[in-house]
Amino acid sequence: MPTRSLILLAVLAGLLPAAASAADVRFAVRDEQLSADRSVQGLARTTPARRAPFTFNLAGLHWRGTGSVWFRTRDDAGGWSGWNEAMPEGEDLPDRGTAELARGRGWRLGNPWWTGSARWIQYRVAGQVMRLRAYFLWSPPVRARRLAMAETPSVIPRSGWEADESIVRTPPSYAARLRLAVVHHTAGRNDYGPDESAAIVRGIEVYHVKANGWNDIGYNFLVDRYGQVFEGRAGGAERNVVGAHAQGFNTGSVGVALLGNYQGTATTPAALSALETLLAWRLDAAHVDPLSTPQVVSGGNEKLAAGTTVTLRSISGHRDTGDTECPGNLLYAELFAVSEAVAGLGLPKLYDPVAAPNGLRPGPNGAIEPILFTGRLSAPLPWSVTVTEAGTGAVVASGAGSGEAVSWTWDGNGPGGVPVDPAGTYTATLAAAGDVRPATIVLPAASLPPAPFDLSSPEVVPEVLTPNGDGQGDAVEISFALTAAAVVHVRLEDAEGATVATIMPERSLEAGPAEVTWNGTIQQGAAAPDGPYRVVVVARTDGRTVSRSVALVVDRTLGGLTVTPRNFSPNGDGRQDALSVAFVLATQAQVRVVVRRNGRDVATLAEGMFAAGSQRVSWDGGLAAARVADGSYVAVVEATTELGTRRLAGPVRVDTAPPLLSVLSAFSRRGSTRIRLSLSEPARVKIWTDAGATATDRPAGTRTFSVRASTKRVRLRAWDAGGNASKPVRVTTRRT
Repeated sequence: MPTRSLILLAVLAGLLPAAASAADVRFAVRDEQLSADRSVQGLARTTPARRAPFTFNLAGLHWRGTGSVWFRTRDDAGGWSGWNEAMPEGEDLPDRGTAELARGRGWRLGNPWWTGSARWIQYRVAGQVMRLRAYFLWSPPVRARRLAMAETPSVIPRSGWEADESIVRTPPSYAARLRLAVVHHTAGRNDYGPDESAAIVRGIEVYHVKANGWNDIGYNFLVDRYGQVFEGRAGGAERNVVGAHAQGFNTGSVGVALLGNYQGTATTPAALSALETLLAWRLDAAHVDPLSTPQVVSGGNEKLAAGTTVTLRSISGHRDTGDTECPGNLLYAELFAVSEAVAGLGLPKLYDPVAAPNGLRPGPNGAIEPILFTGRLSAPLPWSVTVTEAGTGAVVASGAGSGEAVSWTWDGNGPGGVPVDPAGTYTATLAAAGDVRPATIVLPAASLPPAPFDLSSPEVVPEVLTPNGDGQGDAVEISFALTAAAVVHVRLEDAEGATVATIMPERSLEAGPAEVTWNGTIQQGAAAPDGPYRVVVVARTDGRTVSRSVALVVDRTLGGLTVTPRNFSPNGDGRQDALSVAFVLATQAQVRVVVRRNGRDVATLAEGMFAAGSQRVSWDGGLAAARVADGSYVAVVEATTELGTRRLAGPVRVDTAPPLLSVLSAFSRRGSTRIRLSLSEPARVKIWTDAGATATDRPAGTRTFSVRASTKRVRLRAWDAGGNASKPVRVTTRRT
């Protein structure tokens, strides 16, 4: 039976609210009537106000001609918005020569503009505008669902903002190397709410694909003013997906767009912090120095002709690569500080790992020519280079050293000084002490005979599908690889071997890896019943058919896990003293709820047979003989039925100690006060001056900030995420 501190709240699972989906998006296109004389060169003309086909919250315009177009909107009851330039960011485009760009040939493509709820639209045109086409979207607000993405910062994946995968035109393409990040702002209003952000992202996706004809949403990531980060173009958050955000520089860059317009509006601290965390992770994954200045060759745009070599910052603004004001003056002014902040996050790091030559080259005697491995560390550390044989993983050679510079030459010999086979494929791993992310360099064979056609065994991640709408395990990724181009289809079979769903109809695929997503629906959109299945991948080429399969279980038993608060402070001060672990059971199950640290159980919160419905377990932090120590833990719920054991886990941080706050200096001069303080951990600091009180979120360490008031006395206090308060600090400022 459940132990003490157990609270059961049972409600019908069917009463949970349904989330908005891609199917709820409304989209319409309308050719707008222009007068017969069209617009006169140099003179602006305003059209009559027109009622849209339906209430919309995102609009975009296309037009033919060299002129310019503006628009404004209003709803049935309110007044008009200000006039908005239809194409404020003209270089938000795919690269020249691509099919994505060709689909919009002949039209000038305006940007998707978040208008908020509106029913009327009015246009102003200047110069030569021969045709005008308007696109209207209604993207309903939806609470974005955060899912765990392995080894990434807190990123809302495409399934979390209900991306419409059915409209994506082609599989993603990839760059061999990531060189830089390009920072953008989108367009539209800045006063959107946190529940509108996912709707904005979804609206941009639909506009980019259905209106512009692009393959997918153009940006790789999007960040809202509240610090929420959204995965953009599909293909893998950590892979070098080629976007459509900076014409001429899409290949080898990652495009990050902040929702809104930052030409005259300051970026929020939450957005800047999220941008810094995202770029620190993404550039580290590509081993790019955030303070480097790579030389990049333009693929061609109106500002930089094709073939032009330009020196950029590894964190550049869009205006650095194209003829645009993007990302706005105020956000652009922040980018140098952003680069410095990114450079200081997640240290130590490995930059620019290179093998020269990058592959096996047999010399005159048949032996492999020496290969030089180089790299640079952010601090002096012990490092190593290990060469292994692909497939077997056997180590064939290794070297080591210490310092900031990594430099080691492999002579092409394996164990015992015997030359390795030039027709083999090898992998070099550059690693260093500490938490440095290692780099892997594949050394392709000098020459390989054509391989016979084959299909690798598919993999399903996760192995259990739990399509219960809780944002965890609601879809599976089915991956496989082809050795040659083939016609492929993927189907689902039940335990009796009968086909119950076509996951992917026949499609021509190129050689290499491929992925397909399945969300648990079968014929006519019905949900697959719980039970065991097999995913079967069939590939056909040149008269040969190869079939591979893998087991999959559909099990909705356990879902809806929430662990609150994430920062648990059981010290009896009345703030965040109790931990709540809530979950939903679709059927009766044997349940165990535990708290773990480093893989070991610390406390068992509940154990026994639980009925179907919503459940909640509380814990006051008490152990058998003491209270739980500060540190990082995981709350784990296990539910066992005849289909097996399902587990969900949520992180918990126990923090009962208050932050340590000290003021190092405080100076007052000419209407402002400059304070330099030290914090032992990230905290919200509240400052009282003669002019009033203000609060600010600050990271750990030493920081300096200014208060727009000249004051004689300053009082400060800090609260960490667990609600623990520091001792108040009072200082008298010095005048300078």
